[in-house]
Amino acid sequence: MKTDTYGDKNSQSLRRRLPPLGALRCFEAAARLESFTRAGAALHLTHGAISRAVRALEEDLGTPLFERRSHRVFLTAAGSELLHSVSQALDLVEHTAVRLRSAQAPGPLVLSCEPTLLMRWLIPRLPQFQAAHPQVSIQLLAGGGPFSFNAGIDLAIRRNDFTWNSETQAHWLFDERIGPVCRPQHQADWAPQTEDRPRLAGHAPRLHSATRPTAWQQWLQLQQLADSPAPQEQGFEHFYFSLQAAVAGLGLAIAPWQLVRDDLASGLLCAPFDFIADGSAYYLLSPGPIDADSSAGLLLHWLREQARD
Repeated sequence: MKTDTYGDKNSQSLRRRLPPLGALRCFEAAARLESFTRAGAALHLTHGAISRAVRALEEDLGTPLFERRSHRVFLTAAGSELLHSVSQALDLVEHTAVRLRSAQAPGPLVLSCEPTLLMRWLIPRLPQFQAAHPQVSIQLLAGGGPFSFNAGIDLAIRRNDFTWNSETQAHWLFDERIGPVCRPQHQADWAPQTEDRPRLAGHAPRLHSATRPTAWQQWLQLQQLADSPAPQEQGFEHFYFSLQAAVAGLGLAIAPWQLVRDDLASGLLCAPFDFIADGSAYYLLSPGPIDADSSAGLLLHWLREQARD
């Protein structure tokens, strides 16, 4: 059976019999603010535009919606009834729009990064990534060693000095290169130049960190130098502190090139022996493959660009 009732599955009607939607918006603002002038200001329209829209709505419905008294307007019974319906409809549309926008908006990428790399390398460069990719939001977490993607981490930057599970995807960023660094004014005393290469002075103070306790031993082995205790040695709780101590002129610290490259470029530090690969590397770890066009893919490409010499 065919009907003319809109919404009925058998309806032959093709159009809703709605009042002018633009006029309804003007009416709602005028009714809520009890003023055509304030409604115009809220909608960036003139008083006359609001008045004409309300008049057109009244003509369409065949009934007055406002009583106009002096400089104020008051709803009629019909106006109050219409305001109730319009307010409910607009609230429903607004709530649905908010929900849909929230569902479509991607959350931030949660990136865990080793603290010293985070402070000395990643954060100083991150504004460049944000400028190039303003649509990608990144939340940074400081952390080192093993972690779990189930703990709310999307990506992690780690050195391969521990074993991660076989399901983790590892994306190479850069190889680690290490060497002693110090303030330039101490180079001649602590690393005097010989005929063919610098020499590590026996009295040169060495800086150590609890998080990389074998750094000096490893570097000496790579350089095929004898590992003899230095008369002046100072230890720090964290790797970052030993690098800051080198910046302060307290001694020589073993440093990865990436972590001190900015200080070297500015002349704050020098590397008398240059840097040598220690066999380790940094990787961007992810729970699955990374699409090149995804937010993680954009970040991976940018990280590799930043790691270049």
